[in-house]
Order: sequence, then C-alpha cells, then structure tokens
Amino acid sequence: MGAAATHQPRVKGVFDAYAQPTVATEPASTGDLAQYTTLRLGGPARRIVTATTADEIVARVRAAQDEILLLAGGSNVVVSDAGFPGTVVLVRSRGLRVLAEDEANVTVRVEAGEPWDDLVAATVANGWSGLECLSGIPGSTGATPIQNVGAYGQEVADTIVGVQVYDRVTGEVSTVPTVDCGFAYRASVFKYSQRLVVLSVDFRLARSPLSGPVRYAELARTLGVSVGDRVPASQARDTVLRLRAGKGMVLDPADPDTRSVGSFFTNPVLDTAGYELLRQRAADIGEPPAWPGVGDRVKVSAAWLIDKAGFGKGHPGPEGVAISSKHTLALTNQSGTASTEALITLAREIRDTVEARFAVTLHPEPVLVNCTI
Repeated sequence: MGAAATHQPRVKGVFDAYAQPTVATEPASTGDLAQYTTLRLGGPARRIVTATTADEIVARVRAAQDEILLLAGGSNVVVSDAGFPGTVVLVRSRGLRVLAEDEANVTVRVEAGEPWDDLVAATVANGWSGLECLSGIPGSTGATPIQNVGAYGQEVADTIVGVQVYDRVTGEVSTVPTVDCGFAYRASVFKYSQRLVVLSVDFRLARSPLSGPVRYAELARTLGVSVGDRVPASQARDTVLRLRAGKGMVLDPADPDTRSVGSFFTNPVLDTAGYELLRQRAADIGEPPAWPGVGDRVKVSAAWLIDKAGFGKGHPGPEGVAISSKHTLALTNQSGTASTEALITLAREIRDTVEARFAVTLHPEPVLVNCTI
C-alpha cells in the first residue's frame, strides 16, 4: 500500500524517488489553516498532523479521536474563520509507479499527495496522453476523483480506472473501480461522505505524443484546429496553461486574482421546465449559453448568470474580497487580509440575486468546512 514499487521504470519528471512505507512519529502542531489554502483564509485547527505515505495516512486517520479533515493542496476548500475543531491530516504522500503497460497504453498509480500539475507535466513529458487539458489545475492528485475534476473538455473520469481507499467503517484498504466511483459533473461517491479516504489513484493513459481529441471550442479556436482534432500533447498543455493564466486560474503569488478556489459555483444543470423558465426570465437580455446534458437536462453557464445579474469581473465585496478581474466565477481574497465570512457574504449575495432574477439556484463547487452559504 505504500509508495514502494516492485516495477520502477525510469520516468521523466518528478518521480525518481520512492519512499518506503513508514509511520511518522512527529508531534502534532496547531495553527491557522489559511497557510494551507489557496484562498489564504481559515482559522485554527485543534490539531495538525502530516502523512507522507499511504500507510501514514491510514495510521493518522485511525489514531484520530475527533473529527478529521484531510487537506492536501487546499485549492478547493473554504475554511471558516473559526477553523476546524478536530484533527487536520496534511496529505504529503508523493510518487508514481507503472502498474501495467503495452504498446498502446500505460496504467500508473499516483499517490494522493502528488501535486496534480506535476503529474500532468510528467505524463506529457513521457508521451502519455489523456491529462494534458487538465494542466495548471492546482491541488493534489487524490482530490481529483472526489470532484471528478474537469476542464477544457477532459475529466479525470475519462482516464481513472481505480481509486485506492481506506474505509473508515470497515477498517479495510481496497480499490474502488471506475464503475463504482459514481462519477458525474463535479461529483463522485467520495465527495459527500468522509467514510472513504483516498490513498492513491490509478490512471490508464494512451502511449501517444498527441493529445486526445480536442473537445472544447475555446481551446480548439486558440489552437487553430477543429473540434475533434488532435495536436501534440505538449502544445495542448502549453495552450491550456496560457488560457488558464489569462483567467487567473494558475497560482501566482504576485497575482491576487489567484487567491481563490477557482470556480466558486458549478454550472447549473436544469430540466426542460427549469430551462424554459430561465429563457423566459432572460428574454430581455439574450439566450442563456447552454450545453446538452444527460437525458433532457441542460447545463447552463453560471458565469453568464452571475454577470447578467449585475456581478461583473472585479465586483467588490466586503473586506477586500472581490470577483476576479479576469474570471466571473472566481471569488478572490484580493486584499490578502479578508475573512472567510466576507467571502461567504459575497457568495451569498451572488447566489440570492441570481435566484431572484433567473429562478436558478447556484451551488458552491468547493468543500465548505465549518461554514455555509
């Protein structure tokens, strides 16, 4: 279960070291959780411990006598000003190993704490296709199946073949196959329950220097290709990084727009009646951007709803929080000294105004810890 590997081919990038599984004995610490989140918001935890291998993650979780919060990159979490009244486990496991490979594909197991973009960079460098359009997303690999992370036409559900988990009820470690992960738009069986703790993730990737078919219209336009075409994976990665940076979605300490959790609200998914009501409410301002969903459902642009409700880029909130100057969906800690309550106040105002104007309820994408909108 640890990061040691029996089959360790040379892999370009960041995966040359494989730690042996041990149980750390370092003492617990305390402190504000703001230092561990991309928002730079969050109050104190009762106890903070670190886990550097899958075995340590299991040991830390088993040893905790109170509530547990697992925190890795901190890029998709909003922690209250009151903090967390339990044990925070900082997931710092690292490494990748090849489980299987043939001429067409390679299956790799990646530890939960491996920084996501480091993984994407390494897969592109090794000629493995399937993750390139997910470049630049902050956070850890273990968080990606929880949210079914997606961007620019790719989702991790497209390539995940299994997720190794620790079951806090049975005390067992097992692999959840894709069919049982319950992947949906920004959702999975792991998202709404603390029962299953993600230890590592298995990805099946194509052995190809070319990207997967380009599915996202904006990306295709920028690349100068048609939707469905393929390009060198390195070109797709570089282009996605530029697009994300232009929207303040690549972490940059010098850019306050990146003190965020990325998109704060998910795109609403409406049934036929809900979408027709929205069209009626928006008849005076234009057709709401929408995409076909599963069955008769329609996915609607949350950014469009927010903008048309009167909250444009740069819209200010209390204490120096604001909508990003680059992207309507990102709520930011512009001042660097704001509070979580100020951010929640702005989010609540946006949600309530959109609902009153368009009869559509926006739902937060990040995990809200000890707070709610």
